[in-house]
Amino acid sequence: MFFLIIRRLVQTVLILLGVAAITFLLLYALPADPAVLIAGRSATPQMVAGIRHELGLDQPLIIQFLHYLDALLHGDLGRSYTQKTAVLPLIQARLPATIILMAAGIVVEVALGLTFGIIAAIKRGGLVDRTVMMLSFVGVSSPQFVVALLLLYVFAATLGWFPMSGFGTARHVVLPALTLGVLGAGWYARMVRSAMIDVLNHDYVRTARAKGLSSTRVIFRHVLPNAILPIIAMIGIDIGQFMSGVVVVEAVYGWPGIGQLAWQAIQQVDIPIIMGVTLTSALAIVLGNLVADFIAPFIDPRIRAQ
Repeated sequence: MFFLIIRRLVQTVLILLGVAAITFLLLYALPADPAVLIAGRSATPQMVAGIRHELGLDQPLIIQFLHYLDALLHGDLGRSYTQKTAVLPLIQARLPATIILMAAGIVVEVALGLTFGIIAAIKRGGLVDRTVMMLSFVGVSSPQFVVALLLLYVFAATLGWFPMSGFGTARHVVLPALTLGVLGAGWYARMVRSAMIDVLNHDYVRTARAKGLSSTRVIFRHVLPNAILPIIAMIGIDIGQFMSGVVVVEAVYGWPGIGQLAWQAIQQVDIPIIMGVTLTSALAIVLGNLVADFIAPFIDPRIRAQ
């Protein structure tokens, strides 16, 4: 286990280094010039050149990247071009809101996905199974902004059960979490159904039933633990995706997270903020998968025996 942890930590560093390099190159390949955007329309060429020199944008690209890596080693994500402040405090201030939304979205998608996936697997081939699969397909195919607007219209504007936007109470998180969870729940339901149908055909399940165990005990003691491993892996990936992929949801609901911060930075070509959010999301994905890898052996003894 010790060597596994060391190997994964080394892989984490290499992945983050690769993400930083690729993102850095892609951002600097953009035709937009941050110095021009900062200077404004009425700026003279001399003013633009002065801003480029102040930001270090007139240096060779490799030198800029090496300076950025050196700053990262000291825990410095750079300074925002437009907000004139360090990027790290900006992300730290927005991170709690995104973590709350991410956790709530994962709870919703796992709860719905597991419930409907189990029901579809038990009732496979019947009307319930077909209905669940149709609803999961609709959930997977629905754009987040459409789901968000529908939920706002029905439950906020019409029924008045939840606020239209904002942050701070449990009622504020319900609709954004449902918006995030609907898409994931569709995937989880389909994966759980497929995995459970495969496990239900194994000999040890038939043996458990032959011993007279109840269907509930067979499902939750023998079938679900062996079918849930893909779900654990998906949760690890979802942690990173939700960290960076909630831009639309945060924009619709006025949620003050890093997704909204990234969207504002993209509009202003604020490269340090974009880089900081990207690296934060990449770190979340890597750590999420690392946690999933460590949890899996405790669920499936076959992995511990390898």
